[in-house]
Amino acid sequence: MAGGAADERGVASRVFAIADAFEGGDGLTLSEVARRARLPLSTTHRLLAEWVEWGGLVRGEDGRYRVGIKLWKLGVRQPTARRLREVALPYLEDLLEATGEHVHLAVRDGLGAVYLERLSGPGAVPVISDVGSVLPLHATGVGLVLLAYSPPETLEAVLAAKPRKFLPNTLTGERELRERLASIRAVGLSVSVEEMTRGAFSVAAPIRDAGGDVIAAVSIIARAERRAEPQFALGVRMAARGISGAFGTASR
Repeated sequence: MAGGAADERGVASRVFAIADAFEGGDGLTLSEVARRARLPLSTTHRLLAEWVEWGGLVRGEDGRYRVGIKLWKLGVRQPTARRLREVALPYLEDLLEATGEHVHLAVRDGLGAVYLERLSGPGAVPVISDVGSVLPLHATGVGLVLLAYSPPETLEAVLAAKPRKFLPNTLTGERELRERLASIRAVGLSVSVEEMTRGAFSVAAPIRDAGGDVIAAVSIIARAERRAEPQFALGVRMAARGISGAFGTASR
C-alpha cells in the first residue's frame, strides 16, 4: 500500500487479503505479501504472525511464508476435492507401485496448482512439491495441463503476473506458452524436463468430470535420464482415464 494511506478495510477484509495474497504463489516474503494484499508492512507483519500462530501459514528458515497444513485442510474439506482425492488414491498407488517415482494429484486454484496428494518411492528424485503446496501453473507438469484447459483469461492473468523463469527450460514468453498449451490440448499430455527442478522430468495428464470438463491433473515426476521410458506416459494416461471414469461414476 503506497504512501502509507489509511486503509478503511475491516479486520476480516484484511485477513482475507492476506489469504488472497497466496493465490497462485507460495514462499512469499513479508514485502511480497504486503504488496499483494495492499497493506502496510507493519499490519502485514502482525497479521502474518497471527496466521502462523493459528497454523494457516508457516514461516521457513529462509524467512518466506508458505501455506500451512491447517489452511490447506480447510480447502480439502470441500466435498469435491475430498471425493476426488479418495477416488484417485487407488490409481495413484498403482502408479507408485509401477514406477517407484513421485505421483501427484493437483487442482487449479487461481494461478496456482494445489497438490492434493503426493506419493513417493524411496529413491525418487528430490522435488519441492508436497501435499498442500501451491506451485505456479506455467512451471509444473500438472500446472501446464490445468492451464491448457483453463479459460483464456487464466493465461492472460499468468502472463500479466510476469511468470518466473525458475530454470533455463521454464517457458515464460507468451508465444512459447501459447504453443505449448496448444500442443498439450492436441495430445492430451504434458511432458516437462527440468522446468521446476534440476534433474527431473514430469509427465502429466488431465482428469475430467462426468461432463468432460478438466477438473484436475495427475503426474509422475522422475529423474530426467528416464524420460525416454514409455511406461510413464502410458501409466499417466491410464490413471487419468481411470480416475475420470471413477469420479464421474461417483458424482452421479
